[in-house]
Amino acid sequence: MLITTTNTVEGKSVEYFGVVTAEVIIGANFVRDIFAGMRDFFGGRSSSYEEVLVEAKQTALKELEQKAAQFGANAIIAVDFDYETIGARGSMLMVAASGTAVKLS
Repeated sequence: MLITTTNTVEGKSVEYFGVVTAEVIIGANFVRDIFAGMRDFFGGRSSSYEEVLVEAKQTALKELEQKAAQFGANAIIAVDFDYETIGARGSMLMVAASGTAVKLS
C-alpha cells in the first residue's frame, strides 16, 4: 500500500474513501528515563527514546494500513503525525497519525 504525505499522486486518479486515524501510546521504561536524563544533562541524542518513537510510528502506520484496507483502499494520502508526551511526569509517548484512504488508478 502506498503511503504518502502529499495530497495527490502524480498521474493517478483518486477515489476518496475517508479519513483513517491511529493512536499509539507507548511507555518509556525506568532505564530509558535514567539514560535520557544523562543525555539531557551531558548533551547528545537519546537513541533509546528515538527507538521508542520509531516503534510507535511504525505501529501507527500499520494500523492506518489496516483501517484503509477495510475501505478497499490501495493508498493513504495526506498522512500527518503528531507526537505528545502524556501521563504522570510525561512518562508515556503518544503518536497520532491520520490520512485519507483512497484508491488510485
